[in-house]
Amino acid sequence: MMTVKLFSSSSSFHLKFLTFFSSKSTLNSLFSTNILLSYNIQIMSSASKFDQNSRLSSPKSYLVPSLNSDEIDRITDETFRRYTLSSMKRKGVGVAIVWFRNDLRILDNEALYRAWMSSEAVLPVYCVDPRLFETTHYFGFPKTGALRAQYLIECLDDLKKNLMKHGLNLLIQHGKPEDILPSIAKASGAHTVYAHIETCSEELRVERGVRAGLQKVRRQTQEPRGKNPLSPKLELVWGSTMYHTDDLPFPPTELPDVYTQFRKSVESKCKIRSCFKLPTSLGPLPCCDLDEIGGWGCVPSVDDLGLHHEKVNMGMCFRGGESAALSRLNEYFWRKDLLRVYKETRNGMLGPDYSTKFSPWLASGCISPRLVYEEVKRYEKERQANDSTYWVLFELIWRDYFRFLSVKYVNSLFQIGGPRKVESKKWSQDRVLFESWREGRTGYPLIDANMKELYTTGFMSNRGRQIVCSFLVRDMGIDWRMGAEWFETCLLDYDPCSNYGNWTYGAGVGNDPREDRYFSIPKQAQNYDPDGEYVAYWLPELQALPRDKRHFPGKSYIKQIIPLKFGSSNQRHGRSNYNRRQGKDYAGGSKNFY
Repeated sequence: MMTVKLFSSSSSFHLKFLTFFSSKSTLNSLFSTNILLSYNIQIMSSASKFDQNSRLSSPKSYLVPSLNSDEIDRITDETFRRYTLSSMKRKGVGVAIVWFRNDLRILDNEALYRAWMSSEAVLPVYCVDPRLFETTHYFGFPKTGALRAQYLIECLDDLKKNLMKHGLNLLIQHGKPEDILPSIAKASGAHTVYAHIETCSEELRVERGVRAGLQKVRRQTQEPRGKNPLSPKLELVWGSTMYHTDDLPFPPTELPDVYTQFRKSVESKCKIRSCFKLPTSLGPLPCCDLDEIGGWGCVPSVDDLGLHHEKVNMGMCFRGGESAALSRLNEYFWRKDLLRVYKETRNGMLGPDYSTKFSPWLASGCISPRLVYEEVKRYEKERQANDSTYWVLFELIWRDYFRFLSVKYVNSLFQIGGPRKVESKKWSQDRVLFESWREGRTGYPLIDANMKELYTTGFMSNRGRQIVCSFLVRDMGIDWRMGAEWFETCLLDYDPCSNYGNWTYGAGVGNDPREDRYFSIPKQAQNYDPDGEYVAYWLPELQALPRDKRHFPGKSYIKQIIPLKFGSSNQRHGRSNYNRRQGKDYAGGSKNFY
């Protein structure tokens, strides 16, 4: 068994990967081999699970949100009260199951709302699916890296806590949902399993398996003599976007291939639905005996997932869970009043406050985009409306667009030719080049700093993602799927629609035929890190250099692994003589909500 140690110190990371790569002759055979990987990840002990400050091992690390536990509890309670109706009355009978997936929240959760309304008792369930911890399709990277696994654990911990506050609990079992949910439905006598629908093939396959499994279950009901007992139903609801799929002015299969056309159409013709309100209490729980299926279970530990601990020693440390998401929204919008300047600061790269940082919680469903929308509108009413408040919604529409694209193009999002099935591009899978990119050893500080931030924290700025993507696919000519799968491993905010949608755009194989974007490193450095503060933070060896030398430090830094494809750099002034087509570098627009 080979062990690859990720998210460790720079030297340990390089040594482990050099050993790993040297053992295989080709990249394809390397990635297709069944390799067991162990990861370093930080987690709190169960005795101090909510002491998030214990996750930080250095003054250079900071929590997002930065509030203490008392403040987070207060903000969470206040927000819950705003989205609660004490007069709600349920109309259902029996037991309904809520199958939590990528919707790890209570507020604006239609699956939870419908389960409560249709039943006398609700049973919340989460399945720790072992397939989430297998390897990616083409190159054998882990599907869930250590940092995202830890983040998921915190999300589940917080969900369980909030459910218990509202009269419920969270049943957690390890295994495939298509095996677990029918057994739970049978033991509880549930009439329906409610869940949020997904759009990509792996998730859809699980849904089909769950539906088939439920059809084999026979409920014990008071049916007339001679009538067959009913099977539990699987009811799937849409809840992952700001605009509901049923409200679009066209079916998703006829989605415009140009984002601007989509945005203008939905803005002019669609109305955003209100958030679902919930009662003050979601109880009671079912009175059935769950011992035969293993009881309630518990939130998994890192060891349960075969992973290891490590503290975050630099950069941002995101807290998982709905409580953290609501607190970050409050902190960014109201306490720090940063929403008013979002459009001006959103392309930053250093620190927690240049952008909202909502994306990890949106990806895990700890906060809904509609709740963000309503909070933006509340801010506009109580404080001010400007270009920045609109731009947050603009980014949410981008996120919607990628979700609907996954419905239209299905698996072509994950294939080398992308949605347009481009066959003219020739991609390399050069292992030396890719390794240098992945480890942050390209010789270009702007690339290396971003890649080090990614594997240290599980996060990278939107600007950084566009830059490192362009370098990998344009300058190195590396198969874009390798970059997409590595992001899938590392990102806290990974979701297949946004990740692969962005990568197909960056690689020029996306659905928009006009896409042909190159990000000039010297120009990006000059525009977004002119004093080299970002690169010096992540590459301490550059801190002693004059600021105008940090991006192109010459012999003071490692050798550049390849020349830039277009243009060269003036090391003294950090400016590019880039001259492509009409001599203009694409400045870039955001493709998601980071």
